[in-house]
Amino acid sequence: MMTHAWHAPGSENGRGNAIGRSILIVEDNETLALGLRTSLEVEGYKVDCVTDGALALEWLDEHETDLIVLDLMLPGVNGYEVLRRYRSNGGSAAVLILSARDQEVDKVQGFRIGADDYVVKPVGVLEFLARVEAIMRRVTPFGKSLGNDGAQRSQHRFSDVVVDLRTRTVQRSGRTVELSPMEFDFLAYLIESGGDIVSRETLMRQVWRYSNGVTSRTVDQHVARLRNKLEPDPAQPRHLITVRKAGYRFQT
Repeated sequence: MMTHAWHAPGSENGRGNAIGRSILIVEDNETLALGLRTSLEVEGYKVDCVTDGALALEWLDEHETDLIVLDLMLPGVNGYEVLRRYRSNGGSAAVLILSARDQEVDKVQGFRIGADDYVVKPVGVLEFLARVEAIMRRVTPFGKSLGNDGAQRSQHRFSDVVVDLRTRTVQRSGRTVELSPMEFDFLAYLIESGGDIVSRETLMRQVWRYSNGVTSRTVDQHVARLRNKLEPDPAQPRHLITVRKAGYRFQT
């Protein structure tokens, strides 16, 4: 049984956008951890593994990583506590929880304390890699948000609108547009998704963290309000696009 951390160099045969990207796997099942590591190496990621929560926290105190794949049922310090401590200490890496716990309450708790995605075991390799790739598209090395052009950006422009993610301000034709904190978070998430289709469930999970009372109708209402404030013609939106039966996407 593994009792220590190890490092595996990224494979030069992996995808170009994975080369140099780093992942920490926190998993006490040696067979599963080795399988995940191998699959990720093939894609070109650099992978480290630790076997329990205490080791994970020690590793994270000394290293930076782009993504943490985190089991919940760990010996010693459990995954929830690892995530809680990591976020409270200012840790900004993306976190993908990988757990056999499949109840909604488990997922809600994970999202509320800072997880970016939650995958239930067992999971197929292709789905797992797709989830990792989706997260990596949204972060630069060591967890910083990506702009639409793949570089760090603060300002995003479309039509006569300027959105500054750093200062959390929005201007239209040079005039300030007042958005509620939730409206801004909602808009920022769509922008940072880089044109990908985002489902209503994902928006509820990532923006509202599954807060009580949030429904798909709440998402639609926020889209309608943002269109009224930002679209040249809210009835025929050019930027906040509905994708039938799938969700929403942002386009410049």
